[in-house]
Amino acid sequence: MRQVAADLKSRGDLGFVPTMGALHAGHMALVELAVRENAGVAASIFVNPTQFGDPEDFDKYPNTLDADLTMLEQAGVEAVFLPDVSVIYPPGDETIVETTKLANMLHGEVRPGHFRGVTTVVTRLFNIVQPHRAYFGKKDYQQLAVIRRMVSDLHIPVEIRGVETVRDADGLALSSRNVRLTPEQRRAAAVLNAALTDAEEAIRGGADLDAARRVIRERIGAAPLARLQAIDIVDAATFEPVEGRPNGMVGIMVSALFGDVLLIDQREVTP
Repeated sequence: MRQVAADLKSRGDLGFVPTMGALHAGHMALVELAVRENAGVAASIFVNPTQFGDPEDFDKYPNTLDADLTMLEQAGVEAVFLPDVSVIYPPGDETIVETTKLANMLHGEVRPGHFRGVTTVVTRLFNIVQPHRAYFGKKDYQQLAVIRRMVSDLHIPVEIRGVETVRDADGLALSSRNVRLTPEQRRAAAVLNAALTDAEEAIRGGADLDAARRVIRERIGAAPLARLQAIDIVDAATFEPVEGRPNGMVGIMVSALFGDVLLIDQREVTP
């Protein structure tokens, strides 16, 4: 893979899209931007075991490899890295990478160890591929902040590009996990985007952040198949928690369970 990446870089900048497969239009938005911005594009498909807290959740992760490879090729991706677990985590492996603060707050409290698994695998993929730019979706809002912090702290020479969330017609953010929802849960899951819209309207109408949290709780609480897990509101620039009436852009993150499927969503809001 490193040799293939070097060959691609001989033509100019290399873009890289790391994925866990089960690709959808959200992933393809990352690929499309990468193709526009770089001379060559590589992707990876690797379901990373270290970011799953529940082994059963890992086992249930969808596998659509043939379709994924077709989508990537048609979109202009020239190389796909498909490593075995033993390649990414060699026998005797004991090294981790962790953003000690960002990884253990907010959604990191709901999913302990998750972001440590993300930063560890992304560091290893970056070391193998050595791209100029890498592409991540804004739906995983905290993950994007964690990766940017890691790249800055470790002086990794990769530009991190965040790409806007792609949504279905009813507003649900596209996610590989959505295929695990029952039809009833899938209809109910649109409540996440609706709750964020309610909060945005409240903030723009002059409400404080306690009121914004209240409207999110009320909207999600009214959906019988949704179990709210967390509401986090942070300064969009510093990722510090904020209270009262915001005077700048805030990021609002929500997570909820639909059956045993955890879904997340986010919104950046300016008063």
